[in-house]
Amino acid sequence: MIFKVNISNANNTNPCNHDTYFKVLCDLCGCATSSSSFGYGTLSNSNFIGVRYIYQNFESKNGIFQNSPISKEQFNTYQLWAQIPINKSFYLSANLPYQQLSRNFNSVKESINGIGDASIIGWYKHVFYKKETNQAIDYNAQKQATGHSIQIGLGVKLPTGKFEQRLTDNINPGFQVGTGSLDGVFSIGYNYGSNKIGVNTLLSYYIKGENKNDYQFGNQLSYSANLYTIFKTSKINFMPFLGFSGDHFENIIQYNEAITNTNGYVINSSLGTEIAFKKYILGTNFSLPLSQELFGGNVTSKHRFTLYLNYAL
Repeated sequence: MIFKVNISNANNTNPCNHDTYFKVLCDLCGCATSSSSFGYGTLSNSNFIGVRYIYQNFESKNGIFQNSPISKEQFNTYQLWAQIPINKSFYLSANLPYQQLSRNFNSVKESINGIGDASIIGWYKHVFYKKETNQAIDYNAQKQATGHSIQIGLGVKLPTGKFEQRLTDNINPGFQVGTGSLDGVFSIGYNYGSNKIGVNTLLSYYIKGENKNDYQFGNQLSYSANLYTIFKTSKINFMPFLGFSGDHFENIIQYNEAITNTNGYVINSSLGTEIAFKKYILGTNFSLPLSQELFGGNVTSKHRFTLYLNYAL
C-alpha cells in the first residue's frame, strides 16, 4: 500500500486529532493500471462513513507504430467507505466499490459495470506523548500528545468483483471490474499534526493472489505524501493540500509464467482541498502524472479526479 503522514486540527464541532491520517486501499478494481494511491481517510477526522467518486482515464496504443490505433478508456468508481474505531489504538477501514468502465476503440464502444473488489484493513496506531518533567508528577493530568504517531495496517482485498478472462487480451488488462483473487495488504505510516499545517505519508505493499483462471496480477508497491495547511472560520475549516503518489507493478503471471511488458510504474502529482462543516466533510482531489512507464509504454495514464462526502462518527 502506501506510506503517508498527516497533521490537522478542526473546529470544535468536528474535532480533528493531531494523529489523524490518510490511508490507502489497494487498486480500485484490482487491476494493474488502477492506481492504489487514493487516500483511505480524510484530513479532518479519523472516524467516518461516507461516499466517494473516483474518475480515471487511460489511453492504450494497439501496436508499435506512432500511428497505431488508440483505445480510450474511462474508469468510474463509486465507493461506500468507512473508518470505524475499535478502541483507542485499533481501527478498521472498509471499502465497497461499484465499477463503471467504458472504452472506445476504432469507433466501437464497450462498457462493463458491477460490484468491484471489497477491502477491509485493520490498523494499529501508536501515539507519541510529551515526556514528563522532573517536577512532581500529577497522575490525574492527561498526557499531552506530541502530534507524532505511527500506524501499521494489515488487511485483505476480497474477490467480490467479477473477473472476465476474455478481457485479458486487451492492451490494458486493468480493464476489469475485479480480479477474482484474494489479495493481502500491508501498510505502514508516520503522521505528524499541528494547528496550522499537516503532512501525511503512507507506504503499502500488495501481495496479489491467483484467481481460478490461473491469472495473477503483479504484486504492487504504492506510496504517497501530502502537505496541507488549515484555514479556520467560526464554522468552517478549509484545508488545501499538495502531494504526490506512486505505484510500481510487477509482471502479471499466467499459468505460472510471467507475461513480459506487463510491469511498470506511475508517479502522480495532486492538488486538492477539504472543507469541514460541523460533522460533514467535503473533499476533492485532482491528479496528473509526472512520470510513467506502463505495459512497455503502450498504456498511458491521464488525469484523475476524486470527490467525497463523509459524515464524522
